[in-house]
Amino acid sequence: MTLTLKTWTEAAEVSEFAIETVGLTRHFGDVLAVENLSLHVPRSSVYGFLGPNGAGKTTTIRMLLGLTRPDRGGIRFFDQSITPANRRAILGRIGAMVETPSLYAHLTGYENLQITQGLLGLHRSKIERALLIVRLEQDAHRLVSAYSHGMRQRLGLALALLAEPELLILDEPTNGLDPAGIQEMRELILGFPSEHGITVFLSSHLLAEIEQLASGIGIIGRGQLLFEGTLEALQRYRRARVVVRVDRPALACDVLREGGWTAVPTDASGLTVYVSEAADIAHAATALVSAGLQLYQLQTVRPSLEDLFLELTRDVHLGAGSGQGSGVSR
Repeated sequence: MTLTLKTWTEAAEVSEFAIETVGLTRHFGDVLAVENLSLHVPRSSVYGFLGPNGAGKTTTIRMLLGLTRPDRGGIRFFDQSITPANRRAILGRIGAMVETPSLYAHLTGYENLQITQGLLGLHRSKIERALLIVRLEQDAHRLVSAYSHGMRQRLGLALALLAEPELLILDEPTNGLDPAGIQEMRELILGFPSEHGITVFLSSHLLAEIEQLASGIGIIGRGQLLFEGTLEALQRYRRARVVVRVDRPALACDVLREGGWTAVPTDASGLTVYVSEAADIAHAATALVSAGLQLYQLQTVRPSLEDLFLELTRDVHLGAGSGQGSGVSR
């Protein structure tokens, strides 16, 4: 299944984007890691970049950060294309935490921040600000070797915040955290747009995590964009699944398909029908009875967002999707 959406700005007026990619593509030898990827990340939002492991998320992030060159396609930050003349200035407005942060365990948290502060030529007050944002000011002078995993993640976040970026790119920031650490990270991320004016581009393979954080999402599978839009827009694509048992399921399938429904046989007496709204269920039942079929069972199952995500990514993994699926345009 592939979702098509003309524009995801239908839910909100968006005049400019923190990130915009057009036709981004990257091969590694014969492997197509990212294919024709066009993303639109509004400013002052939390954007969830969602996909299973191996979908192309990290390759996309590396292209955004200039660590990997795309084979073709373009990237714009803050409505500007990167050129040799403005590259340093634009990337200076971006902070990132990709995978596990690199820290010096034999130094304190404060000393780790001092190293980056010195390299970037920043005022020392930036350290205090970053520590305050990630709630590490009380533990700043402890050795990092004594930090919990959650504290190390927050210190990595502080490093990304030192230069007061307008855009923060985070790759699986809650990986390996315990429930308390996950909650702390969520609270920090949710506050970035409203409290600090920072746009967050958040990569994850967990829909449940994205549901609690993001105002908009992009779903990627095997390097292809399958959906981009708001969570509310994704909700509209959830079709109820109706389990039907009748005396002649083959005939029932023909009747339902002629009526415009999607019907799939499941066993000797059952079939599954996909409907868009509750009224469709009654119409489908009426069509079956009118055709002289005996109806034994009619059970409705509405899939969760997680079911829809799994269906989207499973289909493209099996080769059902052959091209760019979202059809997103400005």
